[in-house]
Amino acid sequence: QLLPTLKQHQALVIKSVFSHLVASEDASLDHFTNQQAKDFENACLKIQQFVGYSFIKHLSNSAAIFRHPDLQNDMVRLGIGLYGVAAQDNDLDLQTVATLRTTIAQIRLVKAGESIGYNRKGILSEDSLIATVRIGYADGYSRKFSNGVGKMFINGSLAPVVGNVCMDMTMLNITHIQNVHEGNEVEVFGANLPVEKIAKWADTIPYEILTGISQRIKRVYYEE
Repeated sequence: QLLPTLKQHQALVIKSVFSHLVASEDASLDHFTNQQAKDFENACLKIQQFVGYSFIKHLSNSAAIFRHPDLQNDMVRLGIGLYGVAAQDNDLDLQTVATLRTTIAQIRLVKAGESIGYNRKGILSEDSLIATVRIGYADGYSRKFSNGVGKMFINGSLAPVVGNVCMDMTMLNITHIQNVHEGNEVEVFGANLPVEKIAKWADTIPYEILTGISQRIKRVYYEE
């Protein structure tokens, strides 16, 4: 369908042809990836033979760059790797680019048997120090992290979420973490708590975590 159109409109000059791999990070689907690559190569060959000149070809996304080096063609497209996030475990020396931080709004001692959060989902088995931090599902911190699924990094330790994540706030159990005070900084994800890890906790992918951070979260950009 494409070639007759190119013949009809000869002023149209092809600069690049590309496609996108759907499963380059999944070893169990390498046969499908290889077939995609063959289909792409065949299509490019037909186009090139028809127009009589070469053009830039690119196919590889972040995972394919290191898993399928034979598919690099003329260019590669480093996507989520630009954020220091690997599509899966690999030997690439990626550095963390994006960090999400918040602060502790309140710390309270709550007795054993008392409940934390909506629907009383967090019932305490012992007297506990509970920190309320300034982030919730309206900010992009999913309710999937409720009831111990999610954790945040405070003073060198991970503090589990207690009860349901609220719209604007989340409660953490800091009972066994020393020297925590109201106003202290909390890392939601970053160098100490990789976004890949919290994505696994929520049974999703890092892209969903990163793109889900709402616009009401203040952005601070650094340039070297």
